[in-house]
Amino acid sequence: MLLDICWIILGLVLLYYGAEWLVKGSSELAIRLGISPLVIGLTVVAFGTSAPELVVSIKANWSGQGGMAIGNVVGSNICNICLVLGIGAAIFPLAIHRQVIRREMPILLVATIVFSLMLRDGGIERWEAAILAVGIIFYVIFSLIEARSEPSADCSEEVPPEMIEEVRKSGTGRIFYDLLLIILGAVLLVVGAERMVFGGEHVARAFGVSEAVIGLTLFAFGTSLPELATSVVAAMKKQGDIIVGNAVGSCIFNLLAVVGIAGLVAPLKADGVTVIHIGVMVGTAIILMPMMWHRMKLDRWEGLLLFVGYLGFVGWLVSAS
Repeated sequence: MLLDICWIILGLVLLYYGAEWLVKGSSELAIRLGISPLVIGLTVVAFGTSAPELVVSIKANWSGQGGMAIGNVVGSNICNICLVLGIGAAIFPLAIHRQVIRREMPILLVATIVFSLMLRDGGIERWEAAILAVGIIFYVIFSLIEARSEPSADCSEEVPPEMIEEVRKSGTGRIFYDLLLIILGAVLLVVGAERMVFGGEHVARAFGVSEAVIGLTLFAFGTSLPELATSVVAAMKKQGDIIVGNAVGSCIFNLLAVVGIAGLVAPLKADGVTVIHIGVMVGTAIILMPMMWHRMKLDRWEGLLLFVGYLGFVGWLVSAS
């Protein structure tokens, strides 16, 4: 048992640093290639911080633990909205970029509802996963096209300006360094996910906890650590757009890319994931919209409300198991 817990902790550490290096390498490479900072925040960084969910879900589904894979995605989205945005807003009120309200939130709501409808029969078939995977391709292409049509001044806060300036000054010679970070980050993600799933499975069986609950709590929190760390640091620096763009973008990638790719590997069975779990995920996404619309910001009391809601959800999961 102690060894299994150590594997979980090691997996969390590897996932965190793997995502950190992957995001850093991807972001700097994107800047060198002249990609908009706003697009970096909503696509490259969001995908990078969603990489742990992707690797864990593929690994779990490949091992026949579909409930853990679905639970990880559902729990991660709840965690991103309630914990990541909640803590960020509690530290510093978050100003909401109009584009998030106008484009990203409607996409998130549609993706959430479509995913929920697909789970009505208790799983995700390959053809349904293909639809989600195609959706993320269209989302990325659409984001790139939109970025080209908007003035660069409107794309300012997803990556700190000083970081952009520093990367550009370093020249193109560091491209190989960025590529090395991406490769090392991907390797750490794969190894970390394998150890985390291995230890988590044994702990779940020892305590009689279902795979879905482990995915909804431990794995969801663990794979959301990159988003949470980004949220805390960005809140301290008063960079609200980074927090909101990363959290919302990561939710979109979880539903479309993570579920889509994992479902293409093998059909996903949502064993142990109930209507209540799905309802909480849908409910948090719906509630977030008017919160953001209100004065175009998330206030501290709204952040605390989201945070307390997440604690209540986790407490209910543990007690119900």
